Amino acid sequence: MTDRTALHALHQELGARMVAFAGWDMPVSYPLGVMGEHAAARERAALFDVSHMCQAELRGDGAVAALEALVPASIATLKPGKARYTFFTDADGGILDDLIVSNAADHFYLVLNAARREHDLGHMRAHLPDGVDLVERTDLAMIALQGPKAESVLAPIVPAAADLAFMETATAEIGGTPVRVSRLGYTGEDGFEISLPAEAAEALARRLLGHADVEAAGLGARDSLRMEAGLCLYGNDIDTTTSPVEAGLGWAIQKRRREEGGFPGAERILRELADGPARRLVGLRPEGRAPARAGTVIATADGRDIGQVTSGGFGPTVQAPVSMGYVESEHAAEGTDVALMIRGKAHPARVTTLPFVSHNYKR
Repeated sequence: MTDRTALHALHQELGARMVAFAGWDMPVSYPLGVMGEHAAARERAALFDVSHMCQAELRGDGAVAALEALVPASIATLKPGKARYTFFTDADGGILDDLIVSNAADHFYLVLNAARREHDLGHMRAHLPDGVDLVERTDLAMIALQGPKAESVLAPIVPAAADLAFMETATAEIGGTPVRVSRLGYTGEDGFEISLPAEAAEALARRLLGHADVEAAGLGARDSLRMEAGLCLYGNDIDTTTSPVEAGLGWAIQKRRREEGGFPGAERILRELADGPARRLVGLRPEGRAPARAGTVIATADGRDIGQVTSGGFGPTVQAPVSMGYVESEHAAEGTDVALMIRGKAHPARVTTLPFVSHNYKR
């Protein structure tokens, strides 16, 4: 049995192809197709239903310390109205999940992955001290408007959106309905995530889709967009077997936390920050048109296994196959020639830096 978001009926009306994803019935694509939806996000604006994501609030005087005991980000220096990307780590330095933490002034607003909802909520509740409360907001929906036209589409409806820079968040009203607008996303493009009461989601989605620059987009385009942008997907590119440093996420560990530690797995993570990890996440550009998908073995030219692809497919913007995967660090330099073992045959590829397309965030 799968759950349905507040936009389920609208997805069906729009002709979406629905699939089961993380316990939810979600649109994978619409009649426009993944290529068209992907292009809309890169060139104009695309609207995604991301109501399956877990939204929660953390409240209490000890919330900062409680969060910093679970993540390596500096929560104490996160100012009101700012959002920060981070991850839960385990004692071995592996990644339990990644999340966005926003300082909402009187509480912290968290957005967690749908597939890790029960784990993350349980993990936090098991470690929270008395006086710190975690509340899941099951009454909220969330939609993401992504693309270079996102601001011009949303600002007439929510004027405060235009004042936000990347990784900033604010509350506002739409026709008397309270909403939270955050300037961030999962596509590499400028854009917003809008959290609002579930009963108001369809009206806003219809209003946005009524704009000539906006197309509905599903999970297929969301995945191709994030791959081109070099953004990790939990369960593919990051999990408990990968450290933040291996995944190229060291930038999300601020200086104070590097100096003080005090988070799960700090010994390994700080050692890898200083000395380098044994393997690294890299971009891969296969020659030809055959995509190398998750699980594909990465080998040296002479056939020695050096890693594995974690995400891969066709990049509509770059008009070529793109993949991400881990290789031994000595083979991680840009321009290194490797072989991808696709259906038992070695296909030449080259290591490249991530992302495959430039990020277009509003700084």
